[in-house]
Amino acid sequence: MPRPGKQTTERAKDFKGTLRQLLSALRQYKLSLIVVMVFAILSTIFNIAGPKILAKATTALATGWIAKLRGIGSIDFAYIGKVLLFLLGMYLLSAAFSFVQGWLMSGLSQKVCYDFRDQISKKINRLPIDYYNKTTFGDILSRVTNDVDTISQTIQNSIITLVSSVVLLLGCLLMMFKTNWIMTISAIVASLIGFVLMVLIMGRSQRYFIARQQGLGDMNGHIEEAYAGHTVIRVSNAEKEFSEKFEELNEKLYQASWKSQFLSGLMMPIMGFIGNLGYVTVCVIGALLTMNGSITFGVIIAFMVYVRLFTNPLSQIAQAMTNIQSAAAASGRVFDFLEAEELEDESSKTAKLSNPTGQVTFEHVKFGYTPDRIIIHDFSQQVQPGQKVAIVGPTGAGKTTLVNLLMRFYEIDGGSIAIDGINTRQITRENVHSLFGMVLQDTWLFEGTIRDNIVYGKQGVTNEDLDRVCKAVGLYHYIHTL
Repeated sequence: MPRPGKQTTERAKDFKGTLRQLLSALRQYKLSLIVVMVFAILSTIFNIAGPKILAKATTALATGWIAKLRGIGSIDFAYIGKVLLFLLGMYLLSAAFSFVQGWLMSGLSQKVCYDFRDQISKKINRLPIDYYNKTTFGDILSRVTNDVDTISQTIQNSIITLVSSVVLLLGCLLMMFKTNWIMTISAIVASLIGFVLMVLIMGRSQRYFIARQQGLGDMNGHIEEAYAGHTVIRVSNAEKEFSEKFEELNEKLYQASWKSQFLSGLMMPIMGFIGNLGYVTVCVIGALLTMNGSITFGVIIAFMVYVRLFTNPLSQIAQAMTNIQSAAAASGRVFDFLEAEELEDESSKTAKLSNPTGQVTFEHVKFGYTPDRIIIHDFSQQVQPGQKVAIVGPTGAGKTTLVNLLMRFYEIDGGSIAIDGINTRQITRENVHSLFGMVLQDTWLFEGTIRDNIVYGKQGVTNEDLDRVCKAVGLYHYIHTL
């Protein structure tokens, strides 16, 4: 059976499928997203209209200046002032809409982050023990922290940026064509070069983003395992082996990270160069058209602003798509975990064992950790109420396996296990667990008092009950000496 971590890598390669699933998960926030997008579009529209109005003020200033030099008129400062005030009002409205949509999007991204972590937290309790035998705890923690944070940051920073950039790009194209189609074609041709390069880079960098998220999970798993067993590592003189493994994982993560960041980092300078190329093209062609009398000076000023507005969204789209690639890789790991096979739903089971006498019966039990490798073929045994039983045998004989089957941490492949004559499959796992007290090989103290740790998971335990239990196991005197 492949490790769940490996399945994540295969899943994350389906970029479009994972992205569709992420958008589907965001459907419950549809209304909030629509409101945010409307504000983003309004903010962008006001920005687009600005250069057209600025062109009117510039043309009025240039015309008045020429008329003043010729002695046939003067500059109409009153008209120019009204235009500039109107322009200032538009830009203030644009800034206000941008602020509101940013504020709303911050709250929305945190809600998404909260929901994903809540789903993962609940999912952890529904997964079989077998899942944790195949996946490191550090890798699971990485999905809760790194992967969910990556999704949250992408939602907050990239989705609205993508929407605004597309609207800005289309709006600029429309206004540029309305102003002068020759200069528009020139700007588009210069920008297409950058767009083609952006698509090529995106296709090449996706695998490195996938490798980076997987590398983070592997690294966290290794560190968590090493720190949890730090004493064993020191006693066993295994520091060198640990360090070599760490260096190997660190190198893989380093290679994936710098390659993904390098390729994504190429987009901004490329788009910057294309923007400057378009800027120069517009200036040269605009000067020629002005000399021919085809356009006014104000049109050149407007186009210089439009070219900047036109190339900026291309850069922003490139950056947003880079972030979305990271989010797709992270989403693949999160969805892989959320879709892992769960324990059987036991909500329909009504039988309950409340006051057991303690009779335990194994009857013709058959079990294997994997279906193709059975390790217990036909085991039968009965333990009477009040009887003390020790299960003795060498390592690997199946002592822990029998206890795991009794506690229903694993399901048997054949036969039956009964408590007081009731098959454990007929009652819920919670009911089975409530019937036993279990002292594990590896002790774990949760944060809190001694009392908190002793009564962990049980409600309504009185001090009298606690004293009675502590005296029975020999802890009473020890606790009172602390």
